[in-house]
Amino acid sequence: MDIDAWLWWLIGAAVLGIALVITAMPELGMLAVGAVAAAVTSGIFGGGAVAQVVVFTVVSTALIAVVRPIANRHRAGRPPQLSTGVDALKGRQAVVLERVDRSGGRIKLAGEVWSARALEADRSYEVGQEVDVVDIEGATAIVM
Repeated sequence: MDIDAWLWWLIGAAVLGIALVITAMPELGMLAVGAVAAAVTSGIFGGGAVAQVVVFTVVSTALIAVVRPIANRHRAGRPPQLSTGVDALKGRQAVVLERVDRSGGRIKLAGEVWSARALEADRSYEVGQEVDVVDIEGATAIVM
């Protein structure tokens, strides 16, 4: 049984599509579209091998050249991802419950009592003072 060229192009497109799903590399999807275009060139228009390769190359390259910059602009304009867990606590304000210095203390952060330590060794924060949480190390908030 002799398989037509258009069927080989469709098999190639399917393989590229599967690879796209596995690797999440959008360029493989664009190559798959190029392979479909080459299959159409072969099956419907009866184009020869050179025409098929040219169509595959032109369509794939055009898609990569046009779609990739648009995707990069879209990705750059996307708002930052939502922080969760201790990452969500970084940058928040807290109230000092027990004096905080380089050796420790206690703060109220997001409704919970946390152990805390001053970021700068020579600084201390008194009860009632508001501080900014700059990092979380284990169960200790680093404040300034």
